[in-house]
Amino acid sequence: MSNRNVKQPSRRAFLGGAAAIGAGVVTSSTAQAQAADPLIVNPQDWAQSFGDGVDATPYGLPIEYEADVIRRNVEWLTADTVSSINFTPIHALDGTITPQGCAFERHHSGAIDLKKSDYRLMINGLVDTPLVFTYEDLERFPRENHVYFCECAANTGMEWAGAQLNGAQFTHGMIHNMEYTGVPLRLLLQEAGYDSSGKWVFVEGADASSNGRSIPMEKALDDVLVAFKANGEALRKEHGYPVRLVVPGWEGNMWVKWIRRIEVTDEPVESREETSKYTDTLEDGT
Repeated sequence: MSNRNVKQPSRRAFLGGAAAIGAGVVTSSTAQAQAADPLIVNPQDWAQSFGDGVDATPYGLPIEYEADVIRRNVEWLTADTVSSINFTPIHALDGTITPQGCAFERHHSGAIDLKKSDYRLMINGLVDTPLVFTYEDLERFPRENHVYFCECAANTGMEWAGAQLNGAQFTHGMIHNMEYTGVPLRLLLQEAGYDSSGKWVFVEGADASSNGRSIPMEKALDDVLVAFKANGEALRKEHGYPVRLVVPGWEGNMWVKWIRRIEVTDEPVESREETSKYTDTLEDGT
C-alpha cells in the first residue's frame, strides 16, 4: 500500500517543535509548556550508564513501575482466600489477550501443587475401554490453539445489590481472554470408545474440593478442550497446572481445573456444585 499521499512532518518542523517546548513557547502543534522541561533538556542517569544484562531476570517480570497492575481480592467477600476469587485489573490492560499473571482466580479449596510427572486423567463410565492418560500421553495427541473468553458466573455481582465497590476491576474483573493449547475432548472420548447411550460427561478436579460438573455430550464433542498451555506457555498454578478443562461460551465454573476424571454417564450427576452452587431454583421448587 502506497503512502505517497501522506504528508510527513519535516525534520525541521520536529526540531522546531522541540525547541519551542524548551523555550516555553506555545504553538498549535505542541503541548503547552511554561518552562523548560528538565527531563528533556538535561542529561538523565538512565542515558549515561549501563542497564541490566540479558540474564538479570531469567523469566521476564513486569517492571517495578507497574506494580499496581495486579489481581486484587476483597477480604470480606469470603471467609478464607482458599475458597474465594480475585479480580483481573481490566482497567489497566489493553488489547484482547489477558496476561496469565493478571487473569482472575477462583478456587474452591486453594491452588494445588501437582507435578506433570504425577498427573493422571481417567476416562471411565459408559466407554468400551476405561483409560488413564499421563501428561506425556496428552502431548502425543494432535493439539489445537484457540482464543477463548472465560467469565465467572458471579461477574458484575458487586452491583447486584447496588454498587458495593468502586472500579471496573471489582465490578467486571471476573473475566479473562487467553489463547489455550490442548487436545479436543472428543479425541480422548473417541480413544476410550464412548457409548452412544452416554448423553453426558461428568468432569472432576483433583483438588480437595473435588469440584465437578456435568456437561452434555453434544457440547463435549463440539469445542471443549483439555488444555495444558495458555498464551504460549504452561498453565500457571492458579489456572489449573498442569491440565484444565476449557468450555468455550459456558460459565467459568464449568472450566474445571486440575481435571482428573471424565465419566461418561446417561444423565447429569447433580454433584454438590450442581445443587448447592451455581444453580437457580425454579418456581416449582426444582
